[in-house]
Amino acid sequence: MFELIKSVDNESVDLIICDGPYGITNYDWDKIELIQEFNLNLIELFAEKLKEGGSLYLFGKPDCIDFIDYRKFLTLKSKIVWYQPSRLSQGKINYTNNYDIICYFIKGKRPRCYNLDDIRVPQLVELSHRIRCEQVPSVIGGKYSKTKFNKDGKNPGDVWGDIKQLTYNSKELVSRDALNTIQKPEKLFERLILASSLEDDLVLDPFSGVGTCAAVCKRTNRNFISFEINNNFVELSNNRLNNIDPNRQVVLI
Repeated sequence: MFELIKSVDNESVDLIICDGPYGITNYDWDKIELIQEFNLNLIELFAEKLKEGGSLYLFGKPDCIDFIDYRKFLTLKSKIVWYQPSRLSQGKINYTNNYDIICYFIKGKRPRCYNLDDIRVPQLVELSHRIRCEQVPSVIGGKYSKTKFNKDGKNPGDVWGDIKQLTYNSKELVSRDALNTIQKPEKLFERLILASSLEDDLVLDPFSGVGTCAAVCKRTNRNFISFEINNNFVELSNNRLNNIDPNRQVVLI
């Protein structure tokens, strides 16, 4: 996979979404002895491929980038918590892990785009509380004056509990073999893609699985490069893409 990523032109990619190994299961593709070192190698390589201001979303467990120095390559802007309260509570001597981490990096100091208006979520704030908060001096005339109520919704923040995992009954589930370990909801990828790319931008997905990122890119008029080593998943991905109208498809194997 590293060799495939190296084949991409340097400074040609606007956005990378990396939903790769977590290093926690017994699947062959997930058997990573040192996931932090693995991710650091990816981050270094991704930094070469991204344009200045380009973004990377790196999926993992809470410790996926602990104890590594990624600062020489990319700037960590946020750690998004993808909260899944519906997970089975199997912990017997510790609290069950109910969330994944999505590490949001950019190349440089400022993102080339962050399209907040495309990803706003409902406010869910009582009117009386909102009015009271907007009368605080720091909001009226201070540095938080731009945080006032917006009728179109608010910033989704860094804890996402509104996007649920897929189930065996989910209409978008492509393969039962991909449930939980491979396939994530289109809505999740859509939020990342809409926030950190523009139409006609190039998105790189180095661990494509069943093509969720590619499907969302095609539907939202983004160009994309996707890599997948499982031939069955490649076939499922291409069938999935062929059922989407916009004519954008670049799948490299």
